[in-house]
Amino acid sequence: MTLPAIALVVLVALLHVYFLVLEMFLWTRPFGRRIFGTTPEQAESSATLAMNQGLYNGFLAAGLGWGVWREDPGVVVFFLACVIVAGVFGAATANRRILWFQAVPAVVALALVLA
Repeated sequence: MTLPAIALVVLVALLHVYFLVLEMFLWTRPFGRRIFGTTPEQAESSATLAMNQGLYNGFLAAGLGWGVWREDPGVVVFFLACVIVAGVFGAATANRRILWFQAVPAVVALALVLA
């Protein structure tokens, strides 16, 4: 993998660490509610689901980090594909912004890894 590909994969992994923090630790706080556009009541009632979602984002970040650390493009491609699928699904079912913040960076990273 080239240095630009590695850098973008690491950026995608760091984005997913950020998503983990938002969903697991900041979901019910004012910052998290502002990011996700929820009321205090909505945030409280969905906090357990958000924590679960955050955990999955952590798994994606860990997989990408593992693939980069092992210098294994196959692992990186697999986890980028998972990120892309999750981003497209999230954009279709929850919020279109997810496409731009999750799927598009992963698509660009995947293109660089495969180049």
